[in-house]
Amino acid sequence: MSLAVISAGIGYARPTRLLADQITESVCWSLTVGGARVEVEVLELCRLVTDFAHHSAMGHLSLDLREAIAAVAVADGLVVATPVVVASPSDVFESFFGVIEDGVLSGMPVLLAANSGSRWRPPELGRVIRGRFTCLHAEPVPTVVIAGPEDWEGPAHGCSNRLRERITQAADELVAAVSSPHTSG
Repeated sequence: MSLAVISAGIGYARPTRLLADQITESVCWSLTVGGARVEVEVLELCRLVTDFAHHSAMGHLSLDLREAIAAVAVADGLVVATPVVVASPSDVFESFFGVIEDGVLSGMPVLLAANSGSRWRPPELGRVIRGRFTCLHAEPVPTVVIAGPEDWEGPAHGCSNRLRERITQAADELVAAVSSPHTSG
């Protein structure tokens, strides 16, 4: 079983990457308990900023960008985590999924997560993020994991009980989706 994890944050040890890691850990645990062997490919989109700019200016996909797209295309499922900036996913999130050709993600199970820097989260946030994947014909799981600053405060295990419950619920949904037959890429 292969899982591509996309972090559209600004780097490792930031809340978006921590959210992606927590979700990945939960998904992998559920899959391995079920007897699956899991291969994980983590893609830090912040490392591709120059490639996105070059693509925007020249229309050319760099080798790194083509390899990132290929890793996503061959995965059995995706975990996608993005910071939220003014009720929208990050620019690198939009740039990456903007260069993926139509059909590449058809039928792909996707677990979506967003990290908000604010305690206020617009009610349509999940719909906005889900909309990008619906346009790409992917199959987002029902639960969108949305974390805020309060979810990272205090608990020794790294996140709040509310967030842990949402992660577990979404992870179970992704595991069910990747474990059942689907049409991908």
